[in-house]
Amino acid sequence: MTSEGPGQVLFGFVRHWARRSGSADAGGEQGRIVLACEAVDALRQRQAPVTVNAVACEIGIDQSGASRLIKSATAAGHLAMTVSATDGRRREASLTPAGRSMLDQARHWQEDVFAQLTTDWSDTERRTFQRAMTDLMDRSRTMNL
Repeated sequence: MTSEGPGQVLFGFVRHWARRSGSADAGGEQGRIVLACEAVDALRQRQAPVTVNAVACEIGIDQSGASRLIKSATAAGHLAMTVSATDGRRREASLTPAGRSMLDQARHWQEDVFAQLTTDWSDTERRTFQRAMTDLMDRSRTMNL
């Protein structure tokens, strides 16, 4: 049992997983491309504009860093940039078929890792953990954290 409070455990959890990578290059270029594609997909799922600034906010980096990530993912064939349907002055990112395939593979890997980490958990424990994490993420968005 730890003497840390739940807030400390939460932020320790975030720091721990932020340092982990699913790619063979240990957080290198492929890991950054996955991060960019995950951000684009998350924004699309929430029906939010997928601009460079929105991707920057989603990932928690500055606009220039997000711009470089998007350019790398576009050059690799995983993202496409198009003129916004609602504002012709704005460009938005979207996943290409190759990006969707790569993201599907990354998510499959994530599910495999979770299954391995929770091998002795019940299905109820897994669902409870998933629901709690989802609630925390949703609440952090409403609090602009």
